[in-house]
Amino acid sequence: MQRFNLLPVAWLCVLMVAMTPVESCPDFCSVCSGPGNKQCVECRSGWMLHTNACVDIDECGTELASCPQSTYCFNKEGSYECKGCDLSCVGCMGSGPARCRKCANGYRLTGAKCLDIDECSERVLACHGLDEICTNTEGSFTCDCADGLIRKDRVCVRKQMPGAQEKGFLEDIQDEEVVVLQQMFFGVMLCALATLAAKGDMVFTSIFLGALAAMTGYWLSDRGDRLFDVFLKGKESK
Repeated sequence: MQRFNLLPVAWLCVLMVAMTPVESCPDFCSVCSGPGNKQCVECRSGWMLHTNACVDIDECGTELASCPQSTYCFNKEGSYECKGCDLSCVGCMGSGPARCRKCANGYRLTGAKCLDIDECSERVLACHGLDEICTNTEGSFTCDCADGLIRKDRVCVRKQMPGAQEKGFLEDIQDEEVVVLQQMFFGVMLCALATLAAKGDMVFTSIFLGALAAMTGYWLSDRGDRLFDVFLKGKESK
């Protein structure tokens, strides 16, 4: 009777078992009776068992979620996430300006959304300074100095060029202003001399009459030159 060596057959069986794929539980199952979605026995955290299947728990629709103020709950598979509210909101129920519980400062409920208020167009004097320019920003506005001006001690002042010095009191006076000042000075002098001459002082009387005669002569000579020029131009045009 011939004997068979069973050792190679045993090794072949072990190898076939090792190569056979092991079917594991679905990701949301911690314990299962098979690989199917409805063969779960116990569920992982964030899931609950329903008719032998694990379904996601919506923490945002229950009291399980706990999000701080100015955030809202966003459900994820097996968990949740707290996301920040829109800038226009003070508390919210979701993303965007249409899910605000209350509008923030600088925003107004327009329709179903909290929208930015344009303070520059709504306020007559949004900026108090006459040399300030109003610029609307998201939820607020800024007051900037006009071109060529800088802010100094809360007031817009003209910007000085490098090396430039402040002008003196009479440095930027115009020619017309000089003539007016001269006339005012001579007028004051004549009034003073006339006052002293009226008191009988012969010296001041003589000075007053001399100054008056000089101004009269200057006036007549100036008018005479103009009349002479007009007369010559009239003869040339004939």
